Amino acid sequence: MRFLLDDEQREFARSLDAMLTAADTASVVRAWAAGDHGPGMDLWARLAGAGVFALAVPEAYEGVGPLPVELAVAFTELGRHAVPGPVVETVAAAVLLADVGGPAAKEWLPRLASGAASATLRVAGCGPYALDADAVDAVFTVSGDELRLAPGPGELSVSSDPARRLLRPEPGGELLASGARVAQAAEAAARWAAFATAAQALGTGEALLRATVSYVGQRTQFGTAIGSFQAVKHRLADTLTGLEFARPLLYGAALALAGGVPDPGAAVAAAKVTAGEAGYAAARTALQLHGAVGYTQELDLSLWLRKARPLRDAWGTPGACRARVLADGPAASEGLAH
Repeated sequence: MRFLLDDEQREFARSLDAMLTAADTASVVRAWAAGDHGPGMDLWARLAGAGVFALAVPEAYEGVGPLPVELAVAFTELGRHAVPGPVVETVAAAVLLADVGGPAAKEWLPRLASGAASATLRVAGCGPYALDADAVDAVFTVSGDELRLAPGPGELSVSSDPARRLLRPEPGGELLASGARVAQAAEAAARWAAFATAAQALGTGEALLRATVSYVGQRTQFGTAIGSFQAVKHRLADTLTGLEFARPLLYGAALALAGGVPDPGAAVAAAKVTAGEAGYAAARTALQLHGAVGYTQELDLSLWLRKARPLRDAWGTPGACRARVLADGPAASEGLAH
């Protein structure tokens, strides 16, 4: 399959990159990790104004989606700039509500599309936590065939990434919908969450590789830039290869979600494990080649380093994704990273 972004999609990526570069996302991430959500929510409003969240909301609810290719473009940029907050979970919640329909969809989807409201989501079987539940307007939970609006964010747990605030939502809450349709919608929402997380992981890996290439061109040893050493070149080449192999799988998953295959689950799982592993490998390369300075919190690199592993595991661990791909047979697993 040969896939190229069109001019409009490339311009969308460039506009997001310019906006996020000007926003100084490193300072936004540090504030978010410290519990100050103000700068992050200001950035959220700008992302909504650029149409990022509307991409997941159907036109019937004042969105423009679902548009998975454009979402892949957007979330790769969000990962490249380390944007904090439950951006993936808001997209997943939008998919969930759109599939369930009813009063909850009418109430929440237009607000999510415009950025007037933010949301996070916990789906039973996909982990016990709702990301950044203390920062959003709505915490949606699905258990079995029941969709509820949680009464509170719950208790905060420690994450390896301080900017990923994990909270266990309080039980109960308003019942929004129930029945088999909720369970089916939750499965679709988790699939879209895995897809968006894969795009974030790819963007995170790209940012780490770019920073590392720049650093090894400046750091010298024995009077020579270490980037000229053959071992360093090979390490960087391997990292780039991993990221470039993940990219077509991500866009293949986008086409599958757009209706290219009856069951897009295997394609999404392949993209998730490959992008997640590639992003994590980029983090390991960055840390090794930066040396001791890579460990310091003062260096902005640490903000990206600490995201790579959580993104690898969120909304589908590597083991679970591989099992999903292999369950569909050898044809579905072609191109999967081992």
